[in-house]
Amino acid sequence: MKNLMHLGTVIVLSFILVTMFSCKDDNDNATFNLDITGLEDLGADYRYEGWLIVDGSPVTSGLFTVDGNGNMSTTSFTVNETDLDRASTFVLTIEPFPDSDPAPSKVHILAGDFSGTSADLTVAHGSALGNDFTSSTGKYILATPTDGMNNNEKSGVWFLDPAAGPGAGLDLPTLPEGWAYEGWAVINGTPVTTGTFTDIGAADAFGGFSGTMGAPSFPGEDFVANAPSGLTFPTDLSGGTVVISIEPVPDNSTAPFLLKPLVGQVPADALDHTAYSMGNNAVATNPTGTARK
Repeated sequence: MKNLMHLGTVIVLSFILVTMFSCKDDNDNATFNLDITGLEDLGADYRYEGWLIVDGSPVTSGLFTVDGNGNMSTTSFTVNETDLDRASTFVLTIEPFPDSDPAPSKVHILAGDFSGTSADLTVAHGSALGNDFTSSTGKYILATPTDGMNNNEKSGVWFLDPAAGPGAGLDLPTLPEGWAYEGWAVINGTPVTTGTFTDIGAADAFGGFSGTMGAPSFPGEDFVANAPSGLTFPTDLSGGTVVISIEPVPDNSTAPFLLKPLVGQVPADALDHTAYSMGNNAVATNPTGTARK
């Protein structure tokens, strides 16, 4: 009888030990790794934040910064092991810092679905921007409609196509909430905004450098007034560069964001009121990465 009781005790203890070591504790932690290239320094007021999508709900994987050389402040994160095992998707957002809202912002820059233990991260994923912008095209003209006829005509840029009636010069997809397009002219090495917009067939949200006359109902700007420090208006954009960027909303920078799908080199002998095509620059500026469980 005593031996049977001892055997029973051993069996019970063995079962308890096996259960303890075979069942996963919801409080156990695991290491999660990110390898991302193409991000930029967001400054002091914003941070990148990763999110694991677990049963349809976002769970933070932690914050990080990026320095001026594109290096992440950390690539390894400690997360709940059960959450990591069950995560179906990874999403990277841009968040204000400090941030009192525990939920993700609307500014989703990269995302990817896990296949096994890894996820390829792209801007084209439906939980990011939803497009890689490699099919985007653009045209622009040099003109200064707000400065009157034949005045400083090479001191303004408008993203329109005269041959279309005029019509929209840009072919760009609709952006998700949290993002806006912005036009730029690089003047003597300084990028100067032409304004932000979400509709390629309507005026943008800025006219601070333009003259007093009417402007076309398309994105663009005349650089004839209120020149920023270090620049003189009117100018001549011949030989310069024009850019379309994709900007986070809100945006704390006066420079173009890292996403620059369209870039145009203005000919040195450019003619005004003549349409010039922009080159597609998306592959060169889209960040990419991998998330690994």
